[in-house]
Amino acid sequence: MPHPLQTDRPTETDPARVDEAPVVLRARGLTKSFVGNTVLADVDLDLRAGQVHGLVGENGAGKSTLMKILAGVHTADRGTVELDGRTVSFHHPTQAQGAGISTVFQEFNLLPERTVAENIWLGREPRRRGFVDVGRMQRDTQTLLDDLGVTGLRPQQRVRSLSVAEQQIVEIAKAVSFDARIIAMDEPTAALADHEVGLLYSIIRGLTARGVAILYVSHRLKEIFDLCETITVLKDGRHVATRPASQYDEAELVRLMVGREMSSFFPDPVAGTEVGTTRLELHGAGNGYVDGIDLTLRAGEIIGIAGLQGSGRTELMEAVFGVTPFTRGTMKVNERAVRPRSPRSAVRAGIALITEDRKATGLALNQSILDNALGPVRAVFPRRTGRARREVPGLLSNLAVAARALDQEVQFLSGGNQQKVVLARWLATRPEVVLMDEPTRGIDVGAKHAIYELMRVLAKEGVAILMVSSELPEVIGMADRILVMRDGRLAGELPAGSSEETVLQLATGAAASKGEDR
Repeated sequence: MPHPLQTDRPTETDPARVDEAPVVLRARGLTKSFVGNTVLADVDLDLRAGQVHGLVGENGAGKSTLMKILAGVHTADRGTVELDGRTVSFHHPTQAQGAGISTVFQEFNLLPERTVAENIWLGREPRRRGFVDVGRMQRDTQTLLDDLGVTGLRPQQRVRSLSVAEQQIVEIAKAVSFDARIIAMDEPTAALADHEVGLLYSIIRGLTARGVAILYVSHRLKEIFDLCETITVLKDGRHVATRPASQYDEAELVRLMVGREMSSFFPDPVAGTEVGTTRLELHGAGNGYVDGIDLTLRAGEIIGIAGLQGSGRTELMEAVFGVTPFTRGTMKVNERAVRPRSPRSAVRAGIALITEDRKATGLALNQSILDNALGPVRAVFPRRTGRARREVPGLLSNLAVAARALDQEVQFLSGGNQQKVVLARWLATRPEVVLMDEPTRGIDVGAKHAIYELMRVLAKEGVAILMVSSELPEVIGMADRILVMRDGRLAGELPAGSSEETVLQLATGAAASKGEDR
């Protein structure tokens, strides 16, 4: 069992645990301000060869700024960075890469029309007699992928044809190609399903076995405890604690990150919540992606959908929302037969969809908070725009969106606040069925908790919620019932509180196999 962290000396470290490997990078007193606003203040960090060092904190805690200083994107206003005892200062990412520090950012930096090999060696292509040596470049890429234990990804594939998980692998391979001794990873599993996370774990363990130091930033605490020998906590730009992972437990780590106790990470239903009439009903529904879907969702109910990547979870959501309409079976909303042929018709029927990629499909990043919040109402219910304009400020306030003003561009908000704006834009349409596809992906624990509380309030008000999540604790902690998908079909239904093992057995087909063995 992990030991509780002693909080009276939050920055103390345990030398017996930490001093097992040589320090590759030592940062002291790093400070950075933007337009007079200090976002990082006197932060220390040690990275050791062959170890994974977790960096955690809420959005706005300073994690990204610290990573960008190490990556050469920003230059610290004050403080020092040492590599192998030698003071260094980077003014461009190429300088950091040349020194052996590579960073895999959450937002990929890949050219979609170029191949895997061309992206990895961009600007460093091997040449022969003045021309790019394509054959050698592809061979070197294949060697990189083989060393990482990656199969099914070819150097000749164009990046636009790759899944998010495969693009993540390309970014990691590119980082490794610089002969990196230190690799910083920013939310590397934010868009990955459970089985893809396992591959990432394997890649990271292979890298550390070769002596690479990993700086691992993630909001998923399970990954932090699974992978990291040491964990550093930042809050409001300041260093709160650095300890061996074994000296934290999850509750204490959350408390250090958010500055308050979180008695229940997944809040209980709001008093008075009742399951009411049927909001959404599917019978034998299917299209080219899912088939034979029977589902009933009632007012005040939260149903969680679990399954592996490719099992049809997102495709089911998109079919209900009219993105890829059902071509067979029946669909009813409030006991009235409907078959949305487009998102617009789904919104008219009282359905809203929180998409899994808020930046690509959920928001207009260069538009203001207000314009984003009013977008669906203007498009589908233009006569309601005036009323919605009056209601939106209160809605954003209830969601605790932290922003300078309503005219602030959404691109300058933290991930958690962006997600709240996504919720606001759809709640402004007054939906009765809310589809949530990975509603807390890539946001910090405080923002997650706020969204969970909002879901409970919506259920209390009679809204029906269908939620897809790759985080099984989230599904188990929030759902009144759990539906498990496999190969485009519903593999089974489980009650609230079912174990992760039971869910995974259905998701992988292991439960069916056991039944056949009998």
